[in-house]
Amino acid sequence: MDVSGASGQPRSGDDQPTDHPAVPTPPPPAAEAPAPTEDGPDTDSAATPDSNTLASNTPGPEAARAEEPEDETPDTTAATAPKTKTHETGADEAGADQAEADRAGADKAAADGAKTPESAPDTAGTHETHRTLAHTEPPTGPAPGMAKGEPPRPPKEPGGGILMGRPFGVPVYVAPSWFLVAALITWVFGGQLDRVLPELGAARYLVSLFFAVAFYASVLVHELAHTVAAIRFKLPVRRIQLQFFGGVSEIEKEAETPGREFVLAFVGPLLSLVLAGLFYLAMKPVQPGTVPGVLLAGLMVSNLIVAAFNLLPGLPLDGGRMLRAVVWKITGKPMSGTVAAAWVGRALAVAVLVGLPLLNSSGGLGGGTEESGGMNTVTDALLAAILAAIIWTGAGNSLRMARLREHLPELRARTLTRRAVPVETDTPLSEALRRANAAGARALVVVDADGHPLSLVRESAIVGVPEHRRPWVPVSGLAQDLTDDMRVSAELSGEELLDALRAAPATEYLVVETTGEIYGVLSAADVERAFVKAMARPS
Repeated sequence: MDVSGASGQPRSGDDQPTDHPAVPTPPPPAAEAPAPTEDGPDTDSAATPDSNTLASNTPGPEAARAEEPEDETPDTTAATAPKTKTHETGADEAGADQAEADRAGADKAAADGAKTPESAPDTAGTHETHRTLAHTEPPTGPAPGMAKGEPPRPPKEPGGGILMGRPFGVPVYVAPSWFLVAALITWVFGGQLDRVLPELGAARYLVSLFFAVAFYASVLVHELAHTVAAIRFKLPVRRIQLQFFGGVSEIEKEAETPGREFVLAFVGPLLSLVLAGLFYLAMKPVQPGTVPGVLLAGLMVSNLIVAAFNLLPGLPLDGGRMLRAVVWKITGKPMSGTVAAAWVGRALAVAVLVGLPLLNSSGGLGGGTEESGGMNTVTDALLAAILAAIIWTGAGNSLRMARLREHLPELRARTLTRRAVPVETDTPLSEALRRANAAGARALVVVDADGHPLSLVRESAIVGVPEHRRPWVPVSGLAQDLTDDMRVSAELSGEELLDALRAAPATEYLVVETTGEIYGVLSAADVERAFVKAMARPS
């Protein structure tokens, strides 16, 4: 075989990661060679696409002419690719009009093949989330519901409510649910003010609204502590969102060491404790029973509650992440830490569901049993059920995200890459497929006269061309031009591979060696199937 060197001759993909033989120089279109046995990048994997897509026998021009009056049905050899409607153009298959119409039909098929469905939200990646109070938003990440044939990708803007600003370059959003909780806090705190400061009258609700805004400003400080620590550790932060039960900082990568994980989790409750201390010091010179005194006391107590609740040792709370870091440090396995902290979180959810109403009715939270009417009992039970459900769900999501990160390294560009053959721009599709059969390849790379890659022939576009027309359709009409972002290294794997695919969403990518030689073609559909198979595998 002729391995390329400085000539830039494409190499072929193979299922052996350590030995990737070069594709032979394209043979002259003389006699047809029998199609060899399919040799894909991962023959035992569910990620392997239909091997008949490019490896099916393709008739030459003479056979196509003989069959043309009877065969008017499109090729259906690729079950995984969408069928594309084509134009029927007439009876004179050998004339110039027929050839021109065939090219026009191929152009339409290529245009249809270029359309890819919208992907599912965020396949972000895998976000490490730090939340204040109860953590309401499930973690995000690649999901089996992602669009077919396209890698998961995040939206250009994360969104999530009203954008309030970008401290440290991180967007801060206020979710619509915040306005509901702000109204609830205003109503509840206003009732308390009516007992403490009855002379305020209706103005007590303005004071209560100020308290609600100041409280969520404290929550924002809590989340900014997580954000600053993440930036310090060079971890990207997607956004901060203030919502019904607190706030969430979406950190897109996991901490590299258990020590950093512990610090990243602890700084939030630490800042809440610092704020509580500052409000306590500010309350000292203020006369009790005044509006400033009541506001400062309320903010001090609320920040103490935020800190104490988040220090509970169960995922998805900050205390759970601290416990995870400790177990990770002891065992050396981050997955073991996640499992331990997640099950503690589920036990905590049960304790909240049962214990919170009992504690409140017994006077453990400041109220006596004589003050606990039926309405208060129902309210306590409802609040406990909501908090327990949030904690339980968050713990389960943490387990799923840990399993995702555990399996991501199984996605390797080198093992998922399809073998490819180089063809020049004016090569008929039937001849290009014949060469692919002879080489046992399932991808086509369009090259110039010097062997430099220009574009990739889309699998979906090939399916859209009926078999009897392929001798008159050049591969250049079915190809997508290569951009720099569509070239990925054969050494990429895991999150790095997914990040590279998200940067330039496409159906196929050119895989290259570190030397610049062509290794093969990577299909986004293959990556999706490999991901789904890896996630279905037990941990």
